[in-house]
Amino acid sequence: MANTDLSNRAARSSRRKRLRNRLVRRSLKTYLVKARSAVAAGNESAYQRTMIAVSSVDRAASKGVIHKNKAARLKSALMSNLNREQQATG
Repeated sequence: MANTDLSNRAARSSRRKRLRNRLVRRSLKTYLVKARSAVAAGNESAYQRTMIAVSSVDRAASKGVIHKNKAARLKSALMSNLNREQQATG
């Protein structure tokens, strides 16, 4: 347990940030899974789902939930999967 007023405030603040980060990270994972499955299935909505996932990755990186290099890596992987699938289907 925190001993001072300042440490109590910091603990409350970190608890709020942790909850926000968990929410953002969970929704990010959901969008990534939906985009990957749409691309793998060859759905017509694969492009839209990929763009939504890229947008959520950018949002998470701008909020500091994930590192900007991880965001770039995820976006690159999403786009390469989409492009590979589109090349295969012609």
